[in-house]
Amino acid sequence: MRKLYPPIEPYATRRLQVDDIHELYVEECGNPDGLPVLFLHGGPGAGLAPYHRQFFDPSRYRIVLFDQRGAGRSTPFAELADNSTWHIVDDIERLRRTLDVERWVVFGGSWGSTLALAYAQAHPEHVLALVLRGIFLGRPQEVRWFYEEGGASWLLPQRWAQYAGFIPEAERDQLLDAYWQRLTCDDEATRLAAARAWGAWEGGALTLEESPDTVASFTSRQVAVSLARIEAHFFRHDCFLESDQLLRNIDRIRHLPGTIVHGRYDLICPARNAADLAQAWPEAELHMVTAGHAASEPAIVDVLVRTMDRLAEQLH
Repeated sequence: MRKLYPPIEPYATRRLQVDDIHELYVEECGNPDGLPVLFLHGGPGAGLAPYHRQFFDPSRYRIVLFDQRGAGRSTPFAELADNSTWHIVDDIERLRRTLDVERWVVFGGSWGSTLALAYAQAHPEHVLALVLRGIFLGRPQEVRWFYEEGGASWLLPQRWAQYAGFIPEAERDQLLDAYWQRLTCDDEATRLAAARAWGAWEGGALTLEESPDTVASFTSRQVAVSLARIEAHFFRHDCFLESDQLLRNIDRIRHLPGTIVHGRYDLICPARNAADLAQAWPEAELHMVTAGHAASEPAIVDVLVRTMDRLAEQLH
């Protein structure tokens, strides 16, 4: 099985002011003259991790990564104002123009797959190919599956008991709203405790085998606060998408090369999501592998690295 490329440091970083409020952290890695690829992180609100640079051959790719509004090293941290799917789509276009990229491969996982589809459908003329992992289509039923009492609560009952148990019993019929009230209240200790309970639930479901390191990362202040606040904000607004928008508009991108990679045992974004996308987009390659949700799962890494190597041969 293929593994990630060795760790790499950026050859350039910058701050990109995208409006009166938000400034994005951007980095470029690999070969400045290589095939441009844009990495879109998950969440929304999760931010970048160093291993995100390692899916791509650094001798053949110009690798562009950025922390989305409110996430990671972008500022203001965990900011919700002017933070929506379409603000971020506009940010991607601004970044493309700033970097003088005509067309690029767009690579996104989980929420990053949602954003990649939204961007490509809005700007197909600037996309060379789409590589999507852990499909999330932003539909209300997908949010209910994991964050309210959907199927995931039956599969991880002990972790669910901790996540739901943070909220008083009288409010548990509306868990998302109950968490929202606490994530946006005036008391800092309450906000942090709610964010960490949210992060523990999500981090505990990411991998096929339980990973204490992943849970620790998702409950750290830096990740938990932006992840929980921004996710709750987006989910309360149906990810700023119309009903089944990404599937209904799939004809806008069916001419583009597409690869869909999904863990068969993904508890956060069930395999049905990938199957629905593949049915709407039969020209795309679908790889259903033995894995959970995380991009770091070995079977997912294997397919993603092979796919990016193949695209480098075909497109450069």
